[in-house]
Amino acid sequence: MASRLLWASRAASYLRISVAHRGFATVLKDLKYYDSHEWVKVEGNSATVGITDHAQDHLGDVVFVELPEVGAPVTQGEGFGAVESVKATSDVNSPVTGKVVEVNEELSNSPGLVNSSPYEQGWIIKVEMSDAGQLNNLMDADKYSKFCEEEDAKH
Repeated sequence: MASRLLWASRAASYLRISVAHRGFATVLKDLKYYDSHEWVKVEGNSATVGITDHAQDHLGDVVFVELPEVGAPVTQGEGFGAVESVKATSDVNSPVTGKVVEVNEELSNSPGLVNSSPYEQGWIIKVEMSDAGQLNNLMDADKYSKFCEEEDAKH
């Protein structure tokens, strides 16, 4: 991969293109992570869900977020909405099972919050969890960082 980056930098230099080198994505220690790049912050029986910094970085500028209805059931590993960017549309999967108790309405007017603040203002839904034991199926920050490094190395 390093040789590809070097080649890309040389090619960009030759073509006089500015290339921004972004470091590794931010991974917060107090969150849990699902393998499809969603994060969950648990407070009691409530789980706040969003997409990770790694995911938003790969998607590019987010232009639309499809939100579920309040009261809708969500199941761990199944889709509940989508994030549309200038590059692609990606399903958003729930890292936990339960019922949607709140959606981030701000994303309807400002979908770019997913890019600028993926762990704070860019959260997507809040879920009342029905099975807290499912949190054991999720990755901690260290495992998720390693997962992302291995995934990126494949591409």
